[in-house]
Amino acid sequence: MVSIDEVARLAGVSTATVSRALSGRGHVSATAKMRVEDAAKSLGYVVSASASSLASGRRRNIGVLVPFLDRWFFSTVLSGISTSLMRRGYDITLYSLTNDAAERHAIFETFLRRQRVDGVIAISLELGEDELERLRQLDLPVIAIGGPSPRLDTLTMDDVAVARLATEHLLALGHRDIAHIGASPEFDVDFHVPTQRRQGFEQALADAGFPARPALYEPADFTIEGGFRAAKQLLGRPGERPTAIFAASDEMAIGALLAARELGYRVPEDLSIIGIDGHELGEFFRLSTVDQFPLGQGERAADAILAEIDAVAPIEERPSRRLPYELIVRGSTARAAG
Repeated sequence: MVSIDEVARLAGVSTATVSRALSGRGHVSATAKMRVEDAAKSLGYVVSASASSLASGRRRNIGVLVPFLDRWFFSTVLSGISTSLMRRGYDITLYSLTNDAAERHAIFETFLRRQRVDGVIAISLELGEDELERLRQLDLPVIAIGGPSPRLDTLTMDDVAVARLATEHLLALGHRDIAHIGASPEFDVDFHVPTQRRQGFEQALADAGFPARPALYEPADFTIEGGFRAAKQLLGRPGERPTAIFAASDEMAIGALLAARELGYRVPEDLSIIGIDGHELGEFFRLSTVDQFPLGQGERAADAILAEIDAVAPIEERPSRRLPYELIVRGSTARAAG
């Protein structure tokens, strides 16, 4: 194993300078930093995590709480977190926080209390009062992504406004018979994102003077397959047919687009479709969407937690932070026929 003393000798600096240069903490001139990095690289020196932890009191590890590991949105947010933290020399420890009460209890009572992390990021999770209290007792900075929480520093997405924007786009194109693919009750958990997006949809319709029609609503499960099945129901049943579909996620919108094509609908000539998320497949399917920049959400959360670690502010001084979103118009939406 190469020692820090060997790096210091080769670089012609003190071991303290090597430590500051490789940890990013403390002032080091650009020239000295370059000499240290070149020396470390040539010798194959890697900073010992345990030694760094003993010296700094930090584990250089962030705990991330996430409800799903197999959903595109959450994996993309995780990618943003991981990339940003790795650039700063931090690892992540992932905790899959399901609805199982015993598993959640173990995470908060056992795993997080092992003091292996310097801070916690919670992705789209509505934590209970007991869980929030356990986090507070850990005396660690916490950043949440999702709905507003008065007890956490939170990066928030206004899902009502996002849905309104998507619906207003369809209304501006002259569509009046607009269907909505939302979520069934078992998927409407934590910050009730599907409910908020349905509220935004119905508010936009009401403001334009068009009441929401239950016959033009179909629940799904936020997957491409679910959106495909829901659109088949909306477009295949007798009675009123929509000229546009607003899906509460891009994956469901992609499923709706595939179902429409299978049923012989031309998109967008016969049927306009819009989703929410900014999915990586959106460009391929020419899908109009409201991009909520999930990769950027992860990067912002990582930056925020490291800022908290460096200078933790009192919890009452932590403002809620609005996350950006943007309407992206592609080839799946067009003016209503006639």
